[in-house]
Amino acid sequence: MTYTGNVKVSGPPDTREIEGLTITKLAVGPMDNNTYLLRDTATGEGLLIDAANEADRLIELVGGTPITWIVTTHRHGDHWQALAEVQQATGAVVVAHTEDAAELPIPADDDITDGDILRFGDAAVSVIHLRGHTPGSVALYYDAEGTLAASPHLFTGDSLFPGGPGKTGNPKDFTQLMDDLEARVFGPLPDATWVYPGHGSDTTLGTERPHLAEWRARGW
Repeated sequence: MTYTGNVKVSGPPDTREIEGLTITKLAVGPMDNNTYLLRDTATGEGLLIDAANEADRLIELVGGTPITWIVTTHRHGDHWQALAEVQQATGAVVVAHTEDAAELPIPADDDITDGDILRFGDAAVSVIHLRGHTPGSVALYYDAEGTLAASPHLFTGDSLFPGGPGKTGNPKDFTQLMDDLEARVFGPLPDATWVYPGHGSDTTLGTERPHLAEWRARGW
């Protein structure tokens, strides 16, 4: 079946296979959060992005996959409601950015920051710090060690969605988020970059790039 990324709470996950990785997307909880399970093709080891809610469904999703890392993309509570239960079930290392880690319901085992690399099996993702939605929001970037550099994959939490950046609390934070998106995402990454947000449907940088000036002008 063709991957669309259009998942709904209480509905089935959607899975795609790319070079070196299987990506499974599941929607959970009352705020329609997306959780992503990344599995290394060679070893079967995994990384989970945002243990957001419905711990039983997330544990079922993981199944027998050995989870190396659980990454929380930012401090907001809708992204970690199931964190404690899923960590206990998997024994995974919990990580979040230094600026947001203290807000998690359980202590982070390690802090991450811009440029860090998280390896699981033969696969790896790199951390992109995107300030504004929260001080410690992060995105995770996957390009199969450069093999997919022309069409990489980016997991953006609540920093980038179809139609605009994530919500910010004031003009300063909005400007910071837009600056980081332009400098750290739209600047270096190609149009074919596939974007997996923290809520809702996927998009690509090429779809969103023509609207950057519009977002700046409207202020959200």
